[in-house]
Amino acid sequence: MLLSRTTQCAALVCGALAISAPNAQDFPTKAVRITTPFPVGSGPEGVLRLLADSLSKTWGKPVIIENKPGANGFIAIDQAKRQAADGHELLQMDTSQMTTYQSLFKKLPYDINKDFDAIIPLFRNYFMVAVSKDSPYQSMRDIVADAKSKPTKITYGSWSIGNPVHIASAMIEAETGTTMTHVPYKETSQLYIGVANREVDWAFGSVATSGSLERAGKLRYIAVSAPKRLPELPNIPTVAESGGPAQFDYSAWTALVAPKGVPAATLDKIHRDVAAALAEPAMKAKFAALFYEGYPLSRAGFNDLLAVESKRNAAVVKRLNVQLD
Repeated sequence: MLLSRTTQCAALVCGALAISAPNAQDFPTKAVRITTPFPVGSGPEGVLRLLADSLSKTWGKPVIIENKPGANGFIAIDQAKRQAADGHELLQMDTSQMTTYQSLFKKLPYDINKDFDAIIPLFRNYFMVAVSKDSPYQSMRDIVADAKSKPTKITYGSWSIGNPVHIASAMIEAETGTTMTHVPYKETSQLYIGVANREVDWAFGSVATSGSLERAGKLRYIAVSAPKRLPELPNIPTVAESGGPAQFDYSAWTALVAPKGVPAATLDKIHRDVAAALAEPAMKAKFAALFYEGYPLSRAGFNDLLAVESKRNAAVVKRLNVQLD
């Protein structure tokens, strides 16, 4: 009799816990905030706002975008990592913040593995090799040949130390056995104007950031960092086809993460709903306009990507022998 009553009480307690425990399918129960380190009007931020509109309809709750640009993204990241781990606070991060900064900074104000759970990449983009319209370079073969004959004399630009464009350019150096000179600019607009004016010999650039100057006839694209030609630009050869390293492949991406500790079922639901939104026609049209590519990896696939790219980028940073603190 005592055992029976004990069993009944245990069943009642378990039932009460089951009723009070949050159900991932009920998520969200309130407004969701997504913090982004990108400024208003930028390509990644525009994608995020379109995603937020779609998720608001799916979830029946507001999805609010909060812009916290500056300081390499650390302002946004620091705010997000301190929030409740219930799925209602999310963060947009990029390639460098998730796979490169841990090698660049001795005192990084976050630990990507301990402070966050990776959810899903939103998109990736490849980079065009941009030169001035008056540049003598017609191919990567020309750049590599010149760099080999004139070590350190050939210059390439990027918008900071350790950003994806800098990493990709350093990979070109390493894989071709050349030494070129990196010229960092303060912002992307200055960088591509610098290329157009031949202040630097070349630079990687996305179509979203350098396309206006290319369309104006001030820049030329001589290669793309993709493993195959882009459907939108079929006449632009890959880096490998243009005489650069064989099988060269480099892209950057942005992703959604959550503060560490969100229940796995909730993370899975967010992943499913975001993946569905990325497949919508409006989102595909936005990607096409910016030359972005949807990149909805599984959660396991995303974690594998992080491990591979972190190792690769750490090797590049070691070769560059740079530290930012």
